[in-house]
Amino acid sequence: MPGAAIFDMDGTLTDTNYLHVVAWWEAFRQSGHTVPMPDIHRAIGLGSGDLIQRLLGPDRDREQDGAISAAHTVLYATYFERLPAFRGADILLRTLAGRGWQVVLATSASGPELAALRQAVDADEAIRDTASSDDVDRGKPAPEPVELACRLAGVERERAVFVGDTVWDMEAATRAGATAVALLSGGIPRDDLEKSGAAAVYRDIADLLDRIDDSPFGPDPG
Repeated sequence: MPGAAIFDMDGTLTDTNYLHVVAWWEAFRQSGHTVPMPDIHRAIGLGSGDLIQRLLGPDRDREQDGAISAAHTVLYATYFERLPAFRGADILLRTLAGRGWQVVLATSASGPELAALRQAVDADEAIRDTASSDDVDRGKPAPEPVELACRLAGVERERAVFVGDTVWDMEAATRAGATAVALLSGGIPRDDLEKSGAAAVYRDIADLLDRIDDSPFGPDPG
């Protein structure tokens, strides 16, 4: 029986991970920090506070955290009008909703950023609800976002499939007891995703859509 189809946004439904990398790199630079872009890339998917902690460490000047996060927000906002959705993102969400799945977004984005991402995907009628960073105390890789998405969908965690592109997504899904599905579209290696709990790995949204009947979402129950 269909359950909850839970989706990350950045790097999963939208091709935005590297835009975040550039925005964070510049935000750090403005506060006097040189942070290698590959390191930033591996931290994408964490909430702002956890990302800064991971990249600058516990001995940093914590009084800079707010300014760095605010700078990233302003810099990333310059892309809002042209955020690109991955090919097939809207079709996949509509297909799953049509098959009875409760589609919920689980993302660290919120407010205007989340609105811009949803506009890029353009499938609001298929989305039941959203678990954003504003709705939980701890973001991914903690299980809270996935657990909340399951509650919003009215589905037990064992009947949830979470689709993401980072190791943080995979860890959050497995800790919550949901099935973790990984996409390579965020730039993270397959091996890292599998070691973090991915039950299945696909190239991108279009690949998952093409192979949906053999995926953890299974064939059309109708």
